[in-house]
Amino acid sequence: MARVDLTVMGGGIFGLSCAWEAARRGARVRLIERDRIGAGSSGGLVGALAPHVPENWNDKKQFQLESLLMAPDWWAEVAATGGTDPGYLQSGRLQPIPDDRALQNARARIAESETLWQGRAEWRVIPATGADWEPHSPTGYLIHDTLTARLHPRRAAAALTAALRAKGAEITFGAEDPQGPTLWATGYPGLLALNDALGQNIGAGVKGQALLLQHDARDLPQLFADQLHIVPHADGTTAIGSTSENDWQDPTAPDAQLDDILARARAALPILTKAKILDRWAGIRPRARSRAPMLGAWPGRPGHYIANGGFKIGFGMAPKVATTMADLILNGQDTIPPGFRVEASLQARGR
Repeated sequence: MARVDLTVMGGGIFGLSCAWEAARRGARVRLIERDRIGAGSSGGLVGALAPHVPENWNDKKQFQLESLLMAPDWWAEVAATGGTDPGYLQSGRLQPIPDDRALQNARARIAESETLWQGRAEWRVIPATGADWEPHSPTGYLIHDTLTARLHPRRAAAALTAALRAKGAEITFGAEDPQGPTLWATGYPGLLALNDALGQNIGAGVKGQALLLQHDARDLPQLFADQLHIVPHADGTTAIGSTSENDWQDPTAPDAQLDDILARARAALPILTKAKILDRWAGIRPRARSRAPMLGAWPGRPGHYIANGGFKIGFGMAPKVATTMADLILNGQDTIPPGFRVEASLQARGR
């Protein structure tokens, strides 16, 4: 490739998505990944694209909403271009309602969702039916939102890789120097590098663990019970996750905490009791101090940009992150919310 309009450093969900959005707009794109596609937290198992509660609205919730609303068409184009299915489905989600106060709050959010979600999705309170694919609810009622979606993280990364290659993007592996405008989407290692470069702690990593079961519920809603995401995938598997650990010895080694996750999932959903364990995963998810995705220009480094900090919501935020960064880098159009800027994590120091 003689000339590059954009170099993307990192083959995780933010790097792949931003590279794809630039390539689909006609830019010459080169993506450089040191190890392998999805080597960090983007190589996980869960893939729950779940919205924030429709209340106390802010820029972060609005940004995520816009991303979730654009996701069906965005992922459909990825799949059509590369011929690889990311396993995306706007499947909805069921949650048990534990007590009368929570039931009152859940019902109050019905009207809020009608306004905040722009009539594009619904937040409902429905009677539990006792079906096998329902968590037990002490009140006899469930929250059913129709905005939640899912995809398989590894299949999504493969779909983006195939779509990039179909658009003529170059994907290379190893330690290479970038050329031209460069977007750094390097996850947890990138946050550590930013800490060193900027002379303060603006981000850190949180370990997560998840597992995959052989249980086919591919057309059913995902569940959120006992703080666990239970996500049926298109390939007939079901993912369970995840932990959030600030202290760890081995960042990529699953441990006994997965046994606790499995026990809690089976208690919430007995139909999973005999499901075979297919895979166990552990990795470090990047979290900015602002607790929002960190987007924008790299302070003091002209021509370099950052997309990082997708902690827990990276796949759900990816379409909007990609279009926002493509607007900034390719068109000079800056629509990044103030709380998402790198400076927001600098200002978050000491919180």
